[in-house]
Amino acid sequence: MGNSVNFLRNAGVLAIALAASSTPASAQSTVITGARMLDVLTGKVIEYPAIFVGEDGRITGIADARVVKWGGDVNHIDLGDRTLLPGLIDMHVHLDSPADIGGYRGLEFTDSFWGMVAVKNARDMLDAGFTTVRNVGSDNRNDIGLKQAIDNGYAVGPRIVPAGYALGATGGHCDSTFLPPSLEKAGKEEGIGDSPDELRYQVRRQRKYGAEVIKVCATGGVFSRNTEPGQQQLSEEHLRAIADEAHQWGVRVAAHAHGGDGIKAAIKAGIDTIEHASLVDDEGIKLAAARARPVWFSMDIYNTEYTQAEGAKNGVLEDNLRKDREVAQIQRDNFRKAHKAGVKMVFGSDAGVMPHGEIGKQFRVMVDYGMTPLEAIQAATRNAGQALDREKDVGAIAVGRYADIIAVDGDPLANVRELESVDAVVKGGKRIR
Repeated sequence: MGNSVNFLRNAGVLAIALAASSTPASAQSTVITGARMLDVLTGKVIEYPAIFVGEDGRITGIADARVVKWGGDVNHIDLGDRTLLPGLIDMHVHLDSPADIGGYRGLEFTDSFWGMVAVKNARDMLDAGFTTVRNVGSDNRNDIGLKQAIDNGYAVGPRIVPAGYALGATGGHCDSTFLPPSLEKAGKEEGIGDSPDELRYQVRRQRKYGAEVIKVCATGGVFSRNTEPGQQQLSEEHLRAIADEAHQWGVRVAAHAHGGDGIKAAIKAGIDTIEHASLVDDEGIKLAAARARPVWFSMDIYNTEYTQAEGAKNGVLEDNLRKDREVAQIQRDNFRKAHKAGVKMVFGSDAGVMPHGEIGKQFRVMVDYGMTPLEAIQAATRNAGQALDREKDVGAIAVGRYADIIAVDGDPLANVRELESVDAVVKGGKRIR
């Protein structure tokens, strides 16, 4: 702030000592204030924060609003008597999948429809307080195109970490399994490979065209046809080829894996995040908790409430609803077991299976199944930033990171359901109206 400012931590409380000659902080472009701020790195609540933001949208300093001064040329975003938190991060979304269109109803729409609805879904997620999302698989690279549109000011939405096409085996969960051969295009679908070399090529191909994470389907799934969630569909050798190739390029890998054997193969192969982890067994939990290279579980334990209530009306096939019913409670119980065993956890909703604007409802279920409110919030902030390898950018209100900040009226540490209705959103130091 131009003069000597000492940031001291005493019992986790931020204290500010300003030199007597201090002058207004006119060098800063924006200051954001609120009644209190949750420091997710320490778990402490800071009273009367003043968060200074530079022209690049990153935080340059955090001070005590009661003693620091700023000039009239500073843009002041006053969030009032609210609690400030870092912008939330969802590690498992599908922006081009409307939740209310299921099964064969998707054939009613033209190919470009899905990229159009992704724009609305992205805005819904931003309004819900999710300033960063990881899109784990899309058709036509809709997630990459939408990221480019948002980054260049043509659309409003969260920061997107796109995967492009998901990788998988012929006939597996990430392949096209709903149509007869006469309606399928010749050759393999984009992203599909049946040998380590083919899958290495697909890693390179997705990255070439803009993927920033690789998504692979290691097991069958709930909402595909002719697969069962517990089926392992790629071997450990296949998964290791994907992980090794991606890591060589500096890209992390997410593995869709419901079944116990597929989960263990993915962990042993070096995959970075395990998506769903519904049927994980005790051995898989131990492997995840003990692995030297961190592995994170992303378990979507809320959305079954929506799919069971609305799925049939939306066109979801009964066979898919049957699989959803069969894994739902098992997944929730395993979430509790994995958390208790010390497995690293991140927030992942599978938005697209459920409406994008309602994903804040998952925090309640995470607390119901063993997490404290702070741990649930950290799963969607600090932990997710670490799992993305983007701790310098997102996941906390801290100097150097983007000023992605949300505000709620109440105390989310006392009632995590405050996050179901976020009252204000700031992305990169700019208020989202």
